[in-house]
Order: sequence, then C-alpha cells, then structure tokens
Amino acid sequence: MGTYSVLLFTSTFVFILLVCSVDPSCIHVWAFGIQMLWQTFWHLLIQYREYYLHEPVCIRLFLAVSSLMLLTQRITSVSMDLQEKQVVLTFASRREACAMLLPLVSYTLNFTTLLGGPLCSYSRFVSLMTDIRPSPPPYPLRVVFLKLMQVLLLECSRYLLVYFLKHNIYDPSSSFILYGTLWVWGLSVALRIQYYSHWRISECLNNAAGFGFCEYSQEESPDWSRLSDGDFWTIEASSHIAEFARRWNATTASWLRRLVYTRCKCFPLFMTFSFSVWWHGLHLGHFVGFWTWAATVKADNNIHRHVRPKHSSTLEKVYTFFSWINTQMIVACVVIAVELRNLSALRLLSLTYVGLFPLFNIILLILLKLKTVY
Repeated sequence: MGTYSVLLFTSTFVFILLVCSVDPSCIHVWAFGIQMLWQTFWHLLIQYREYYLHEPVCIRLFLAVSSLMLLTQRITSVSMDLQEKQVVLTFASRREACAMLLPLVSYTLNFTTLLGGPLCSYSRFVSLMTDIRPSPPPYPLRVVFLKLMQVLLLECSRYLLVYFLKHNIYDPSSSFILYGTLWVWGLSVALRIQYYSHWRISECLNNAAGFGFCEYSQEESPDWSRLSDGDFWTIEASSHIAEFARRWNATTASWLRRLVYTRCKCFPLFMTFSFSVWWHGLHLGHFVGFWTWAATVKADNNIHRHVRPKHSSTLEKVYTFFSWINTQMIVACVVIAVELRNLSALRLLSLTYVGLFPLFNIILLILLKLKTVY
C-alpha cells in the first residue's frame, strides 16, 4: 500500500477528532458524511485516470481504496453504536481518554479485517482484546488448516474453469445461444470463486488472531464460523435471489441493513442498493448491476408468494429447481455487470440473452402488481 496508507490514517485521525469533539447523538451524521465524501473523492479520481486520462492506476491505490471501503464500514459501525448508546466513551481525564481511544484506534486500523473483512463489532473486538469470557478460545491451527485446504480446492476449480473458458470462447456468429448462456454463467462462477477464496483467507487470518470463535458444537468441536462472509455451498444453493442477497457477503449485508435499510422510511430496498452503488465506486456497471439486483429481489418477494406450488411435493421440487436456475442467471447478470463495470459487460449480456432473465422477472412483477390493482 505504501504512501497510500495515508488515506487510512487520515480517516482514522478525523474520526478520532469527531469522537472527542462531537456529541454522540450527532456523531454518526458527521462521521458518515465526511468518510463517504473522502472515499468518493478517491473513487472518482480512479475513474478520472482510467476513463479520461487513460492512465494505468497504481495497484497500491486500488488496495488502499479497497481498505478504505472496509474502514468506512468500521467507522460508521462505531458511530451508530455511539449514537444508539450501545457504546459509551467518556473522557473525564487524560488517562481515561487514552484508555478509551487506544482500543478504538486498534479497532479501526486492525490489519486482519482491513485486508478483506469480515466486519466485527467494536464491542466484540474489545471483549476479545480484554479476554472477557469464561474460557479462552481453543487453539485455531486445525480450523485454519482446513479452511486453507478449502481455498486450495476453490482456486484449483477456478483455474480449470478459467482455462476452459479461455480455450472455448463464445462466438455469437458460430455458437449456439445455449452455449453463450452457459459460457457467461461459467464466467460469473469463476468471478464469484475469487470472492469465496478471499473470504476464506480473511477468515483464516482472523481465526489465527483469535477472532470468530463462537462456541463448542454438540460434537465438542470448536465452532469458528462467527466471523464469516459466506460459504460457497450455502450461498450457491440459494433458490431465491432475495435469499442469495442475504447470504452473499453476510457481514456487509448486515451492515447495509443496519445503516440504510432499517433507517429509510421510503423505498428502503432501492435506497440500500443505491447506497451500495455509491459505496462501491459509482461505475456504470455498478448502477446496472445493483439496480437490477434490487428490482429482482423485489420481484422475487412477490413472485414466490403468488406462484409457488403449495399442495404437491413433486411440483414444489421442480419449482425449486427452476427457481435455482433463475437465481443463478440473475446472479450471473449482476456479477458480470459489477465486475466488468463498463459497456463491454452490457454487450456480453445482450449477445448471450442472459439479460432476459432479470427482465422477465421484472415484467412478471409488473403484471402481478397490475393484477392486484385491477
């Protein structure tokens, strides 16, 4: 990260000043506004260099801005805790101020989560640091080794999938439509596996540092899944797009729900996904991907309520299977749009007709709304 680490130190310094000088009932507004403006400035600077100047952007800047996004989660999480009085910081004396601020600085700049998450609450972090628990967590070597083996398996699978996609590129003029659909779906799976591997590695770092221990399971084996952004099989088995949205990047989803969804009185779902566009960097693909995701989640909540079979187990299994395919195709659209970020993603989705899946869901939602009105 090099000199770009100043981005993180600046945010932390400003937040500490706010904690010391602003009333807890107002601190969230100030912390949220300043942090998002600072983050947005760097996102727009990257876009200016990429699209206007056509200059290569330093990978260190990308890493710093990625860590800045995770720092935004932590700062706003603490500011909401202070506003809601879940955390109380008092500064009666200099010694007491140091005792309060040092854990806060350690939390905001904790490298194990700034490298890739997941989000841990400030109260849980302090509890672990002060070791307030009946018994210390068990030695995490075994669970870290198993998770690293999962990462190795995921990366081997991704390598084979990418190798196949590179040597069998979809050509609209000579390939079947079905092949194009499967090719785009395979590309989206390869992109998603990168996230699953990244999350597992982040879990390993946190587990090795002692974070994430929940309790002993019924088989007396330690459960280290308390800090997790998602499991490959659990997420990919989702047969509803709304269910997929709740499970994908779980700690970030919980943070967005608390920060935006529960605080918005008008259009909370749309506002949550719109804020996600802002937080991710305001690229064209982000607008298309996240707004498509929001529309299909809204459609999903209504379609399944009206269409799902209720009296036949066989029909319900068939329905679940086709619902899973529909979910996978919608997720493929979202991932391709968000990851490629530009018009090339939209052209790819239109050439392979994968974009018809979310469009069909949105049209069906409109028809159901019209039916309830008339």
